[in-house]
Amino acid sequence: MPETWNGTLSTGRSESLAPAGLAWPIELRPHSRAKAMRLRLDEARERLVLTFPRRTSRRTALDWAQGQRAWVEAQLAQLRPAEPLVPGAEIPFEGRTILLHWQAGLPRTPRLSADMLSCGGPSDVFAARIERFLRAEARRRLSQATAEMALRAEVDVKSVAVGDASSRWGSCSSNGAIRYNWRLVLAPPHVLRWVVAHEVAHRRHMDHGPAFRALEAELYGGDVAGVRAELRALGPRLKRVGRRL
Repeated sequence: MPETWNGTLSTGRSESLAPAGLAWPIELRPHSRAKAMRLRLDEARERLVLTFPRRTSRRTALDWAQGQRAWVEAQLAQLRPAEPLVPGAEIPFEGRTILLHWQAGLPRTPRLSADMLSCGGPSDVFAARIERFLRAEARRRLSQATAEMALRAEVDVKSVAVGDASSRWGSCSSNGAIRYNWRLVLAPPHVLRWVVAHEVAHRRHMDHGPAFRALEAELYGGDVAGVRAELRALGPRLKRVGRRL
C-alpha cells in the first residue's frame, strides 16, 4: 500500500466523488486520528475508500489517490466474482458448505439441514428470505456466544446487534453495545468465537494494550494470531456471499 504525505488544513464529513481516471467512485473520509492516507477497496459497495488526516486538504488527498491508479487497477483485476444467494448456489455456513435449494411448494420460511438451506414461495424473493434467515441465525448465535463470554469475563453487555459493515467484523461502544457483521455465521465457529472474545474484552479495556490482549487470549482460549490470520484470509470470500452479480 502506498504511503503518505500531508497537505493543508481541512475539516468536514465524508463525501463520495467520481474522479476521472479511477474505475470506481471514491469515498473521502477525513479522520482526526489518521496519521497517513490509506486507500482500500470496498467490494460490497463497489467503491474506493480513502481515509486521511483531517488536517490534509481534500484536493491533496484526491490527487494522491488518483496517483494510485496502477494499484487500484491491479486490485480490481484480482477481484473474484460475486456470489449471489440464488437456487443451486453453494455457500459457506459455520465453516461447512451448504446448498441453497428452492422449490415453489416448500415452506416459505427457510429450513436448514446438515448440508442444505431450503425455501419455497415466489422465486423472486428467494434471496431476500435466505439473507433474512442468515442474519437472524447470526444474531441468535452471536447473542448466545456474547452472553456466555460476558459471564466469564464478568462484564455487562447492553445489547447485541448485527449489520454488514464493510471493514469491521465487530465493534464495541463505551456504553456496552456490541455490533457484529452477520457474515460471521458463515465462518467456522472458532472464528466467530474469537471475534466475540475480542469485543467482549473491550468491555473491560477500550484499547488494544497488554491487559486487553491477555483477556482476549484468555476468553478465546486459543491461538489469537492464528485465528486473526484465518479470518483475514477468509474475509474476502465471506463478503462476496450475497452480493449481486
